[in-house]
Amino acid sequence: MTKTINRFPLHSLHALLPGIGLCIAITAAAYSLQAVEVSLFGKAWLEALVLAILLGTATRSLWSPGKRWEAGICFSAHTLLEISVVLLGASISAANVLSLGPALLAGIAAVVAAAILTSFGIGRLLGLPARMALLVACGNAICGNSAIAAVAPVIRADAKDVASSIAFTAVLGVVVVLGLPVLGLAAGMTGLSFGVFAGMTVYAVPQVLAATVPLGAQAVQIGTVVKLVRVLMLGPVCFVLSLLSPRLAPEKPDGSDMTFRPAPTKRPGFAEFVPWFILGFVALMLCRSFGLVPVGAIAPLNQVATVLTVISMAALGLGVDARTVAKAGGRVTTAVILSLAGLGALSLLLLSALHLR
Repeated sequence: MTKTINRFPLHSLHALLPGIGLCIAITAAAYSLQAVEVSLFGKAWLEALVLAILLGTATRSLWSPGKRWEAGICFSAHTLLEISVVLLGASISAANVLSLGPALLAGIAAVVAAAILTSFGIGRLLGLPARMALLVACGNAICGNSAIAAVAPVIRADAKDVASSIAFTAVLGVVVVLGLPVLGLAAGMTGLSFGVFAGMTVYAVPQVLAATVPLGAQAVQIGTVVKLVRVLMLGPVCFVLSLLSPRLAPEKPDGSDMTFRPAPTKRPGFAEFVPWFILGFVALMLCRSFGLVPVGAIAPLNQVATVLTVISMAALGLGVDARTVAKAGGRVTTAVILSLAGLGALSLLLLSALHLR
């Protein structure tokens, strides 16, 4: 599904309902499977977000939705995703950020920037299209699935690229959560150093909590704050990518792409430089910082953002041909693994530079 529908007038609501309903049904099935995992294994090895993509892709492989479903699916894949990015701003406040100190804050920003460049270079060397390489790079450097989902509309990524990036990043994220505490204990890392290391390398906030618990309360606290600062980098990164996106050439039908195209002759407007949902993300973060977001509303807002993201992933899965995803599997997997290794090395360099032990 290549048609993009970002905005719909209210009188077109009836056109959206079938597709949105289908995406919600897939989302409900994904959460049900996640609950089964928790019941059987005590934890969810594959989260609802990943399951929604898999179920959506499986549905698309067995049945191709017609025009009746198209509008709602596209709306779910784009507009609902943008709303979820805005709501992520409520999870970060200025106090969280400033508590780390200027040296560590600068170090986190530098590592994120270096990791994106390194990961993008790895992806391109492995032959990934530019947009997919950017998705893998941002997911690796910032916050995994959430970053991929947020960056996708900025760079106008194809659904197959988003689904591939999230699927392989999610699988590796599980491996990292399981292996990182073993590495930290074997290396004799303190709660402070391991908290910074985990916060810099683990993809999602819940995964940071799972990875840091074995090394104590200090590791959990530091790891969570460092992770939130990485999430905060999503705004500046999306802003920069919004400037570069018009120069990215469209992908060729065979999935290959050129590197860049000449700059457009028409000067883009402010809205094209800064997507509305990034402005909303920053605005909500500032509201949280000034106490305008009630403490009791933060968790519900995060939950709503998560559900909207899962619905969007179901919609993306419905636009994906599983054969296309499988074709790119080996290269994407290699790119994700090498990118994560690079991020880990950069994070260890940061610990050494700041003398954190």
